[in-house]
Amino acid sequence: MAEFVKAIAAADLDPGKGTEVNVAGTAVAIFNVGGSYYAISNTCLHRGGPLGQGFVEGPTVTCPWHSWTYDVTTGANVVNRELKVPCYETRVEGGQVLVKVG
Repeated sequence: MAEFVKAIAAADLDPGKGTEVNVAGTAVAIFNVGGSYYAISNTCLHRGGPLGQGFVEGPTVTCPWHSWTYDVTTGANVVNRELKVPCYETRVEGGQVLVKVG
């Protein structure tokens, strides 16, 4: 069974921002949406762009390479909800954002 792993300090990710991290060998993008943290795969389904470097507006991230958009709360593509990147459970403990992959 997968366990939660420390990914980043919560204070290091401002609201409305995203970042890229490696969690237990998995490339993950973490987003702070109004003080809630969400984690999805860092790899865009289109051409593999880095979602953690994307533009964040509310719960939506836009891939910096070709502007594909995803809902960070579900991993679903905004245009075609049948297309999804993996979405990972998060929680905050002791000022750290923990992510559960696998």
